[in-house]
Amino acid sequence: MTDIIPPDGPSAEHAVPLATTPAASARGFDALSLPPAMLANLQQLGYLSMTSIQAAALPPALDGRDLIAQAKTGSGKTVAFALPLLNRLDPQRLDVQALVLCPTRELADQVTQEIRRLARFADNIKVLSLCGGTPMRPQRESLAHGAHIAVGTPGRIMDHLERGSLKLEALSTLVLDEADRMLDMGFHDDIAWIASHCPVRRQTLLFSATFPAGIAALAQRYQREPLQVKLAEQHAPDKIRQYFFEIEHAARLQAVATLLRHYRPASTLAFCNTRQQCRALVELLRGEGFRALALHGEMDQRERDQVLIQFANRSCSVLVATDVAARGLDIAQLETVINVDVTPDPEVHVHRIGRTGRGDEAGLALSLCSNADRRRVATIAEAMGFTPEWQALENLEIPNSSPLQPPMATLLILGGRKDKIRPGDVLGALSGEAGLTREQVGKITVTDQNTYAAVAREIASDAARRLAAGKLKGRTVKVRVLEG
Repeated sequence: MTDIIPPDGPSAEHAVPLATTPAASARGFDALSLPPAMLANLQQLGYLSMTSIQAAALPPALDGRDLIAQAKTGSGKTVAFALPLLNRLDPQRLDVQALVLCPTRELADQVTQEIRRLARFADNIKVLSLCGGTPMRPQRESLAHGAHIAVGTPGRIMDHLERGSLKLEALSTLVLDEADRMLDMGFHDDIAWIASHCPVRRQTLLFSATFPAGIAALAQRYQREPLQVKLAEQHAPDKIRQYFFEIEHAARLQAVATLLRHYRPASTLAFCNTRQQCRALVELLRGEGFRALALHGEMDQRERDQVLIQFANRSCSVLVATDVAARGLDIAQLETVINVDVTPDPEVHVHRIGRTGRGDEAGLALSLCSNADRRRVATIAEAMGFTPEWQALENLEIPNSSPLQPPMATLLILGGRKDKIRPGDVLGALSGEAGLTREQVGKITVTDQNTYAAVAREIASDAARRLAAGKLKGRTVKVRVLEG
């Protein structure tokens, strides 16, 4: 079911009258009042029917209503706010007409890429990612040439507004994506400052996975008679299998290796509560032959980018992360989530396991628990409405003890967008100079400074050698294979 709640100025103190409507997830996008070219692009991208959040949010958003929408990562929320803001754009006016605020650079980059795909129906819609961790100058130069949509983190957006490189006089749509996370990270005052620089007459779309009191306060302050759209079902119970294993606390890192050898998932996201535990688990897994990488708050942006690219392009089997580092990640075909520690917060548990089981795919969630964690598990089970299924780690069969290797490896090419390199150029060089078939080449990611190309693991070294010996865009480039 989808709850549609039209609040009269929502607040933390007052209950909101509730009305319900079926989640018409089987409806096609052609039921909406969208331009034919936009519908044709959606069809080409494979978007044939709306998800629950899209079916509930798109009609009122396209009508210009302000929205408070509850939607978890992977529910299709980017499409739910991107189509309305694209529909309101005047492509002939090269001014920033839509601003999307995100809590992290990783989420901002994902949102930017998705909006660019959705914007293909029109010529020359310019979407810029404005985030910290990268130099200001290229961003200022891009803004000077004009843009239609800006996606960024609050701190960097404030920097551009203060310097005058970003102007919002033409803004018609403001989106707060993962608003609850931005509040958790202390961005309330930043959001308030940015909103004060936006035109009063605008559409404001607020998307949040949870509804803490701060969300109601944000809505009351920055929205006009918003419609609240809430998905009652967070996860289909049969989509994600959950198993719990009681072990001694000191044995949990070694237990992760046991789970990986038994279930042999191609792609696993393992959650730890601390950075120190992330590093210790990666060291243990690598020592046992697994391709594992860590993602935590002490890493610089370049390191984080490389790790996420390798995991997303299937060059790394296991990503070990803290909750803060993993928030906003949307990794396709993620088979398994392992909770190395049980979180005391049921909502955090829901977010963790919700990284798997996306779309039509099934998912697997494995949780390691000490005896002291049983109360936490009971709280999670009660909140989610299921009975925990306990398994004995010592009963798991391991017919093949060798770690499952990822199918791809990543080539790092020194040179990126600043060198006018495009994915098609790299694909051409790999299939030409390096002699690879199309099946041996995976995802190609071009950043400002570097390019990352996934290739079949068994030919990675040879492909790097051939590519370095040839030409890319008419010049020699340096290439090396990243260790996953």
